[in-house]
Order: sequence, then C-alpha cells, then structure tokens
Amino acid sequence: MKFIPTPLDGAYLVELEKRGDERGFFARFFCEREFAEHGLPSNFVQVNNSLTAEEGALRGLHYQLAPKQEDKLVRCLTGSIWDCIVDLRPESPTFKQWFGHTLSADNRTMMFVPKGFAHAFLTLEPNSEALYLVTEFYAPELERGLRWDDPALGIQWPKEPKVISEKDASWPDFDSEYHLNGTAVIR
Repeated sequence: MKFIPTPLDGAYLVELEKRGDERGFFARFFCEREFAEHGLPSNFVQVNNSLTAEEGALRGLHYQLAPKQEDKLVRCLTGSIWDCIVDLRPESPTFKQWFGHTLSADNRTMMFVPKGFAHAFLTLEPNSEALYLVTEFYAPELERGLRWDDPALGIQWPKEPKVISEKDASWPDFDSEYHLNGTAVIR
C-alpha cells in the first residue's frame, strides 16, 4: 500500500499496490504491519457499509466526541464519492482546515481519517457504495456534526448537494464549546 500524506496533519490517501497479470490484479486492502509502520492504528472494531442511490446526496459532516473518537479508513466500492474531512483538533497545525478527494470504484483510493476529524461524502454518481472501517463502536450519545455549508469552514464542494437528510441539514455551525466539548445545546 502507498500512504500519501494529505495537507491535513495525520490524514492520508491510501493507494493499493496492485500485482497483476492477464487475470486482473491482487492487492492488500489493509495490512496491520504497514499501518503500524506509518504510526496509524489498526484496531478496527466495526466495518460500515452505505449505499446511496442518488447522485448529489450528502452524508455528513459527522464525528464522535471523546472517549469514543474514531479513526476511519474509507473506500468507495461502486460509483464515486467526493470524500471530505475537517480537522477539529485545536492543538493541530491544520485545525479547522478541510481536504477533499474523489474516491471511486475505478481509482480504488482510500482515505484514512484520524480521530478528531469530521467526515462527509457527496455522491458523484448514482448507486455509490462506500465501505469504512472504524476503530470505535458507534456511540449515538457522543455523535456530533457540522453543517456542510458552514462559512467558518469554507468547504468548496465539487457541486451543490441535491439530497441531504433532515439530521445532516440541521447540524449547527462550528462552535468550539459544542463541537469540541459537547456541552452546548444543539440549536
């Protein structure tokens, strides 16, 4: 696997190293040893799968508060998505910065999302399916989210979302007390 640093501290694009012949190719999707060599966690406890029927559907921006913050490894299995992450770690040199990249069935690129990041994706094709490994179990009481169009983040989405769930459309703008400590009330 090839680990390509993104502009955000600790986040990576992960590309497969294919070994192929006339039949196709073989590649590792995950290797505990290679993740450890890059200082990345490998204790994935849950694998999530989502299928989004419509092109232009947005899922996110989601994350969980401590002590259930999660690392994620995201891959698109069918179709294509624009995967977006936001660094919410106040001590990070890339705090409140975002990064986005197209993940597709064709490019087979994955995004490693560290703890303390919000994550979202926008489907670029109908019937896009994503698979992601996470290092913590889902804890609904610690789930939080950010508004996809929060001006404080300035995310430049590749296109305007056409489909957003009521839950994702109602996340508040970034507020450090609420988003980092979970003590404010959702507006």
